[in-house]
Amino acid sequence: GGSGAFLGLGEHSSRAPSVRSLAESGHHLAEPRAMEMYNGHGTLLGHHAGGFDDIDLPSAVKYLIASDPNLQVLGAAYLQHKCYSDSSAKKQARSLQAMPKLVKLFNSPNQEVQRHATGAMRNLIYDNAENKLALVEENGIYELMRTLREPDDELRKNVTGILWNLSSSDNLKDRLARDTLEQLTDLVLVPLSGLGGSGVIQQNPSEAEIFYNSTGFLRNLSSASQQTRQKMRECHGLVDSMIHYVNSSLEVGKSEDKSVENAVCVLRNLSYRLYDEMPPSSLQRLEGHRRNAGGTVTGELVGCFSPQSKKAREHYLNADIVTFTEVSKDPKGMEWLWNPQIVGIYNRLLQRCELNKHTTEAASGALQNITAGDRRWAGVLSRLALEQERILNPVLDRVRTADHHQLRSLTGLIRNLSRHARNKDEMSTKVVSHLIEKLPGSVGDKAPPADVIVNIIAVLNNLVVESPMAARDIVYFDGLRKLFFIKKRRDSSDNEKSSRAAASLLGNMWQYTKLHRDFKMKGYRKEDFLSL
Repeated sequence: GGSGAFLGLGEHSSRAPSVRSLAESGHHLAEPRAMEMYNGHGTLLGHHAGGFDDIDLPSAVKYLIASDPNLQVLGAAYLQHKCYSDSSAKKQARSLQAMPKLVKLFNSPNQEVQRHATGAMRNLIYDNAENKLALVEENGIYELMRTLREPDDELRKNVTGILWNLSSSDNLKDRLARDTLEQLTDLVLVPLSGLGGSGVIQQNPSEAEIFYNSTGFLRNLSSASQQTRQKMRECHGLVDSMIHYVNSSLEVGKSEDKSVENAVCVLRNLSYRLYDEMPPSSLQRLEGHRRNAGGTVTGELVGCFSPQSKKAREHYLNADIVTFTEVSKDPKGMEWLWNPQIVGIYNRLLQRCELNKHTTEAASGALQNITAGDRRWAGVLSRLALEQERILNPVLDRVRTADHHQLRSLTGLIRNLSRHARNKDEMSTKVVSHLIEKLPGSVGDKAPPADVIVNIIAVLNNLVVESPMAARDIVYFDGLRKLFFIKKRRDSSDNEKSSRAAASLLGNMWQYTKLHRDFKMKGYRKEDFLSL
């Protein structure tokens, strides 16, 4: 019924990452590298630029343990310069024991030493798994969190940049979450998101970079294990600061902001498998009076009709409203992830974010996650999205211009909504033509990925089994030709899946006897519809 989309990102670069599902998190952000030299303070460029001629790596590493802080700065500056893009220098520095020596300087009494030591480390670990591991093994995380308490923006930029770089290593994510989340939330996320104090985001350019690094770090961690997702959901102030930052940015027209992108990706990842992973007491409240031996109220229907009685619908509608009033009060922490208000936030992102496709993909992916599956609350939020937020139009606007990654989450979301929609006729008139347009109808056509095709056919099927208008519109918008093309195309395992889905939908279309004449006029016979 539409899997929860889920994304990992990797190392940060100037180019924004894509957000991907767990199965295909091959698309990584590259990491932020420390700038090659600090221009701001003149220390390095003024005193040492010329002095690099007569220095080499072994002597630079020796300088790190000199008693003169000027030599320590020189050693660290040389390492930072040398390791900017030279992977053999990174390896050599590690074998010369530079890592433990730099870690010891993170909390030097001399600020310039601290800045250069963290700047060097940022370049040493960039794109280098062995150096990342070495940093962690030298008690580096503990020392970094101590350094983060210093009221120095240059230093905090380096520390949060190092954390982001470390978080692209899957094997370090759980440990990083354990050792950093509470302090990072208290020291960076809450104050810089505007959650603490004034309620307004007030960031100077350095603080904006510190916050961006920190949200990039969270974005990577949130794509790790269930254990880390749980830790993040439970971390006091973490979800609240993401919500507050996104909300405040929307209010001041900054929906394209890169930290908004990171924050929405974090919310999307923390919504992954939400109903399976949330506290049982919360789930029980959301499930309300729903379950009985009869199973689910709405299901994805494949091979047969399933009319629902008006009475049953009215009963569940009333039950929805009862729970709604319970849940909608003042959400805190992880409660935001399933609170009705979050649907409005994602909807505003879909409407207002024009340029940053990663943000809108993450918003539709988050909506896909919270509307997925047979839980009662997934249905409640689906109907809220359709009826109160009127989300179909913004979603269909996105479908028109979407790339393949966006289409995955958008069609996954529409698939969930089509299962839970109360008025299938109304939904059909809005979506059928847009979705059929995306299907291939002949060999030369540009086709979306197979899972998108399966999602689209599943939407059409969910509508057809309850709405004669859906069947009529499929015929009218040239859907039959495309569906028969997809049904006949079985030359790969992916195409086999979409072929089976098309066969099932065509079988259901045949049930509408009033349309048989239209079918025949288009040259199709009963066996075309019913053969597998």
